Amino acid sequence: MDDNRAGFEEYTRTAAARERLLEAVTPTERTERVELRDADGRVVATAVTADRQVPHYERAAMDGYAVRARDTFGATERSPASLQVTDSVRAGTAARVHTGRELPEGADAVVMVEATERTGDDLAVFEAVPEGGNVGPIGEDVAEGQALFEPGHRLRPSDLGLLKAVGLETVAVYERPRVSVIPTGEELVQSDPDPGEIIETNGQTVTQYVERWGGEATYRDVVTDDPDALRAAIERDLDHDVVVTTGGTSVGERDIVPEVVSELGEVFVHGVALEPGHPVALGAIEGTPVVMLPGYPVACIVNAVQFLRPAVETAGRRPAVSLPTTEARLARKLPSEPGVRTFARVTLEEDGEGSVTATPTRTKGAGVLSSVALADGWVVLPEEREGYAEGATVAVEEWEVRR
Repeated sequence: MDDNRAGFEEYTRTAAARERLLEAVTPTERTERVELRDADGRVVATAVTADRQVPHYERAAMDGYAVRARDTFGATERSPASLQVTDSVRAGTAARVHTGRELPEGADAVVMVEATERTGDDLAVFEAVPEGGNVGPIGEDVAEGQALFEPGHRLRPSDLGLLKAVGLETVAVYERPRVSVIPTGEELVQSDPDPGEIIETNGQTVTQYVERWGGEATYRDVVTDDPDALRAAIERDLDHDVVVTTGGTSVGERDIVPEVVSELGEVFVHGVALEPGHPVALGAIEGTPVVMLPGYPVACIVNAVQFLRPAVETAGRRPAVSLPTTEARLARKLPSEPGVRTFARVTLEEDGEGSVTATPTRTKGAGVLSSVALADGWVVLPEEREGYAEGATVAVEEWEVRR
């Protein structure tokens, strides 16, 4: 048996543990108005409608000449219509226009420049155009009062361009969920470690993931393995939407985090059938969900992606997005333990012909941070599998979700 699993009475399956955690998460009701340039990735809080139509004038849809359509009736290559180029449009005249420019008064169509030949101010038109031909009507893009976005929509740069086009300068969005990140462990230091000391990386890594997942993280100082100090640190941050700790979740003498959380509230999951990272614990105190991540760096990241990410997204009303995947062929056999969901780190290599090969780096080694940092993704082996054979086609999840 894996030493990390010793002492655990039972293991909750990953999906069931995630579901139980999300039941404890309360989506935020707090809203704010932000300027459009600061709204990329934010979640719309109130329905957005167009204050004005786009375009708000008739515009040329092509480079060419604005004309009265009836003046081009019957025009062909052999029998072109003859018009005079002027600055305005009336019977028998045409005005030069460019794409997107306002249609001159008196015009009701645009002849493409390719269908004309100009000599001085004389214009030969070789193609008839109907009324409204090559003209963008008022409100063609957006009608006044048109519904644009409903609450819960995550804004993209193109959405923000549209909002600016209809005259908006700000938009109402849900506030980012507030997440407290508390690293624990008396051996942790921020720099210059002595023998027996370890540089604190989990808290920093988790903080940056929280920000990427749409949260507002508070990265706290390291808390030592002292129940009173840990209790005070957690209670201080119960006004946050989520509290997350790193380290101290196993069953050793100094693994006190689940015990402290249990005293303050409830621990409803401790031990998940997941590799690496069995010792994750999930709970809640006074309505605030608490995610207790293992101290080994790889286990911490795996569990953060599996549990903290959906918790932060749910708290922030951010639509869930599946991790991007790449289909690849395994370079060698990939084993796993039955009944345990395994996250095997792999590197990817493309052969130039579109075929991608995944080479496993590690399935074990929860403390080897470089195995994550230098990997391109991981292969998820479900609980019911006992591994994949060499040459098998697998989906490689990239946990570094693109913004």
